[in-house]
Amino acid sequence: MSDALPYAEVIGDPIAHSKSPLIHNFWLDALNIEAEYRKTHVRAEELGSYFLRRRADPDWLGCNITIPHKIAVMDYVDDPGGVRERIGAVNTIASETGGPLIGTNTDAGGFLQPLLRDKWKGESAVLVGAGGAARAILFALTTLGVSDITIMARDAGKGQALLDRAGVKGRVIGMADALPPVDLLVNSTSLGMVGQPVLELDLSPLPASATVYDIVYAPLETGLLKAARARDLKTLDGLEMLIGQAALAFDIFFDAQAPRELDAELRALLLSGGE
Repeated sequence: MSDALPYAEVIGDPIAHSKSPLIHNFWLDALNIEAEYRKTHVRAEELGSYFLRRRADPDWLGCNITIPHKIAVMDYVDDPGGVRERIGAVNTIASETGGPLIGTNTDAGGFLQPLLRDKWKGESAVLVGAGGAARAILFALTTLGVSDITIMARDAGKGQALLDRAGVKGRVIGMADALPPVDLLVNSTSLGMVGQPVLELDLSPLPASATVYDIVYAPLETGLLKAARARDLKTLDGLEMLIGQAALAFDIFFDAQAPRELDAELRALLLSGGE
């Protein structure tokens, strides 16, 4: 019998920037749950050995997945919810001792939460990026009934494949192309993150009623959001989706509802960089 605490974790490459441990451990402390949440650096070539080790650990409850593994990890999990077909990316894996690893995706639900809270209504969107996060966000947009979707991507083929997978008759434009006048602009890439190139977009084609949503949270005030606020556009920052998807994963790992009534305190903690 292990004397260690049960734990979940987030894996990625890089991983030092992740705020997920701060969020989950804040909730665990608030609910007096004896468990912990960690972050672990895992490179692409290490995924197989990582899951082999973790499956042998009776204290491991599962993990969240961040850049760049959300697509690759699908090869290591069971998919009873059809996430592979519906979204095409996994960001949460649950483990039960002796059973299969179950893959799911909480990014889509986390992305939607602030839009639903604000009663956002729109018919058109530009989604910057065509990676794992973009797959979940595109799925989420279709559930909102957004019918006019443009993918902005470096690789037109990847952008078109994203639309085809989702069954969306949208369009693909390049990173240097002009934005169409849409209701919602979403950055799903790592551009603008600490250590990454900036995302430079001319926002002038967007109408005054547009919303700009950047899922990058390190830094929280990205260049894209600064540009949007300079135009007095509605903005949503990366903590919105991060906290939302974490709450869904928290329930999966620890069988408890995250105390969302403490969101203001949690957000203040995240912004202060506290532990």
